[in-house]
Amino acid sequence: MTIEIITTKSLKPVAHGFFTRRGGASSGVFQGLNCGKGSSDQADIVRINRARVAREMGVEPEALVTLNQVHSADVVHVTAPFSGALPRADAMVTATPGLALGILTADCQPVLFADAEAGVIGGAHAGWKGAIGGVLEATIEAMIALGARREAIVAVVGPSISQRNYEVGPEFLESFLDEDPDHARFFAGGAAGKAHFDLPGFGLHRLREAGIAHAEWTRHCTYADPDRFYSYRRSVHQREADYGRLIAVIRL
Repeated sequence: MTIEIITTKSLKPVAHGFFTRRGGASSGVFQGLNCGKGSSDQADIVRINRARVAREMGVEPEALVTLNQVHSADVVHVTAPFSGALPRADAMVTATPGLALGILTADCQPVLFADAEAGVIGGAHAGWKGAIGGVLEATIEAMIALGARREAIVAVVGPSISQRNYEVGPEFLESFLDEDPDHARFFAGGAAGKAHFDLPGFGLHRLREAGIAHAEWTRHCTYADPDRFYSYRRSVHQREADYGRLIAVIRL
């Protein structure tokens, strides 16, 4: 099956792509383009998948850099491929041509950033913890430190779990309301007293409040489309042993 890449006019002419699970070498629950080294998939197969992604992005495999993502608000300035252990962080920025920044997700928001005129790009992994903790704003500030202009930065949220499929408990809701009562608008009522959280909507709100030029969501739900996307929550509901990781990539 051919590799499938979702792109957006908003980030062009910067090379980028939100890769679906189609076109990979993995099998079983990982069927497709699993790029997660942290999964229990065969390491050699994951390397093959990542090499395919690198080829599509026009770089050597070692120039496709990823992080040890930990749901933080920490951002790394990347100037060369990492050697040794990967940094524990959830966002990267660079002004170095030839580096491809890769963000791994399976329901959380992969967010790609670019100021094409300044030649500065970024990528962030923004689950609810990272989003409320400020990872999106921290990525923008790190880009500005490299010469980007706030009013020229474009950000695109890739395939993520949609509100319809993101049921949460009362403690989750309370943690957001404690932060800001206005956050209630990102929740809708569900069955048995549960609420449904709008993760992409919350991410877009944070991006737009940060004053950048443009922010959008590709409007793909990872949970609802198993043929194209991996989903942690879906794997839990189906009692699968593990799940694959999607990759979103941006390169100067």
